[in-house]
Amino acid sequence: MKFYTPEEFRKYIDIARKIALEEQEKNKNLYEWNYYVFFNIAFYTGLRKGEIHALRWSDIDNNYLSVKRSITQKLHKTYIETPPKNRSSMRTIQIPLPLIKILNEHKERQKFLGYLSEDNRVLGDEKCIRDGVIDKRNNLYSSLAGVKRIRIHDFRHSHASLLANMGINIQEVARRLGHARVEMTWNTYSHLYPREEEKAIAVLNAV
Repeated sequence: MKFYTPEEFRKYIDIARKIALEEQEKNKNLYEWNYYVFFNIAFYTGLRKGEIHALRWSDIDNNYLSVKRSITQKLHKTYIETPPKNRSSMRTIQIPLPLIKILNEHKERQKFLGYLSEDNRVLGDEKCIRDGVIDKRNNLYSSLAGVKRIRIHDFRHSHASLLANMGINIQEVARRLGHARVEMTWNTYSHLYPREEEKAIAVLNAV
């Protein structure tokens, strides 16, 4: 399993932000910000790629985000919108402050472009940003940042790995990821949890 540490992600996302700023200043192009926002959502929420594509502004309420649908992309720039992977994938999770700031800034860009609506998708407009272009940006950002390349799905692992390393309850990690069974989460991430042996012995010694 590959994932980014917070330090690696900061290097990576700083490059994404720099490229988006350059496109905005040189070419008056705001579309590049969609990729910057995509990878921030992936890291800070652990959402699946299709869940990110399907997000609408109406799914975000202050500091909460609701996953209600998913998108599968097809050839010739078509896509299919479906319910999420399973019942547990339909979830509402709290958004951390850095991502709230990023989303609010992105909302202002859409307002400036004149197509902001609560029914609009967070990324792009009604059309999805393409998976192939996301892969190209991923290669570019990791190369320029001097960090290892990870898959798009590995940003989901990065989110879970960060929480696991900080000792966050496995049930909360499973809930944020939308796993149907906590055993699935445990089997994937249990090796990342801090050793609790010394803490356990301290408790027993005090009896």
